[in-house]
Amino acid sequence: MEDSIKSEVNRREVYRYLGLGRHDPDERTALLVEESLVELENAAAPRFFSRSYPLSVLPDGKLDLTCFRVESRDLSRNLKDCEEVILFAATLGTGPDLLVRRYSRLEMSRAVVVQAAAAAMIEAWCDRKNGELKEEALRQGKYLRPRFSPGYGDFSLDCQKDIIRALEAEKTVGVTLTDSLLMTPSKSVTAVIGAGRNEFRCELKGCEVCGKTDCLYRRG
Repeated sequence: MEDSIKSEVNRREVYRYLGLGRHDPDERTALLVEESLVELENAAAPRFFSRSYPLSVLPDGKLDLTCFRVESRDLSRNLKDCEEVILFAATLGTGPDLLVRRYSRLEMSRAVVVQAAAAAMIEAWCDRKNGELKEEALRQGKYLRPRFSPGYGDFSLDCQKDIIRALEAEKTVGVTLTDSLLMTPSKSVTAVIGAGRNEFRCELKGCEVCGKTDCLYRRG
């Protein structure tokens, strides 16, 4: 990877993806997590790409992001007072998928841990690039909203197609969509980030902005 990301991975997130909730892992699981993060860092080839577009907030939860239009009251609330949006796509590349596939044949318990560690690692990668975008926006006198991905709340997963197309993601980061709207490589993320002149301190993301309260992996 360009710089080590392993130290930035939130171990609590890995444990949450493993279904441990707030419980500490046993010694063997904790060791497996650390070993998996080392392997993932060696296997991953992270890439990132973003583009900015003017934003028009329309009545009744409708939004014109210039490159596509969408209706989402949850996203409209997130983008309130914003004047532009940043679309971004990030991925760890195919390496983590190959690692999970290999361990699925050899050692299923390790495959499960690698899968969880990779899920937390792509979030750490997104957080790093999100932070860089935030610093750049501040230099321009702008403030960013928390990133908001298709599938959060009422922001339709179908909008993955629009974001992937707008970012030319296959060419820029090597990410494509299946017919069922799953991204390949699987450890990839697309999102919308609002930018505006009004300071916005809230850093909620992911579980905190998603209305799916019955999710098994939801943060408490």
